[in-house]
Amino acid sequence: MSAPVFLSDGAAAARPGDEVSVTGAEAHHASVQRRATGERVDLVDGRGARASGVVVEAGAERLVVRVDATSFDDDPEVVLVQALAKAGRDEQAIEAATELGVTRIVPWDAARCVVEWRGAKADKARASWEDRVLAAAKQSRRARVPAVDGLLTTPQLAATVAAAVARGEAVVVLDESAGEPIAFAPVKGEPLEPLWFIVGPEGGIAADELASLVAAGAVAARLGPYVLRASSAGPAAIAAAAALRGTWVTGSGAF
Repeated sequence: MSAPVFLSDGAAAARPGDEVSVTGAEAHHASVQRRATGERVDLVDGRGARASGVVVEAGAERLVVRVDATSFDDDPEVVLVQALAKAGRDEQAIEAATELGVTRIVPWDAARCVVEWRGAKADKARASWEDRVLAAAKQSRRARVPAVDGLLTTPQLAATVAAAVARGEAVVVLDESAGEPIAFAPVKGEPLEPLWFIVGPEGGIAADELASLVAAGAVAARLGPYVLRASSAGPAAIAAAAALRGTWVTGSGAF
């Protein structure tokens, strides 16, 4: 079984033989889990650094780990643009995407979104997404916690897509009406080539929005013969791309 993961800024500079102390919420979390001396755990900094070792002190306020190995999770860049969705389906999507290796999440206020982030609610909603992403990253034993950007409107997203395409990154808009299946979309590039997936709300992406994203350089593609919910479309695309790129075979990361 893989070792449980706890966040610690000290993981980045740790070397074999070092003892790293973890305090605050993470130490409390370890205490709630009843972690004890002698157990193996991983300390991660949320940016890819991992320090593996053995617990030498376990208490309600402090966890001390003696490091015996260090590594770095060099996850390929994968961005999920997730439209806001009702009934928590957007949160389900980002949790699953995190487990599958996404590195950045962009909330999108699409035209057909029923859910709205406004004012203080926007800050609270984004913080909720960050909490869910953190929990999912720890559950899946990741050393990198995906960033959650601020909410984008469609014009802002189109400009962001144009900039990504100009950098040579592949952007795929998932749309059931697209003529091209995802297997033929630009997801077969080098495993480390940045890749974006854009997922609309449950009502679908409006025609003018799709046109603006394609004009910005995105490629529209469909996932398969069935229409997936907002909660499953992004994760399904991530899994499909991982299989198409062969990285689940080589073990070079989720992508």
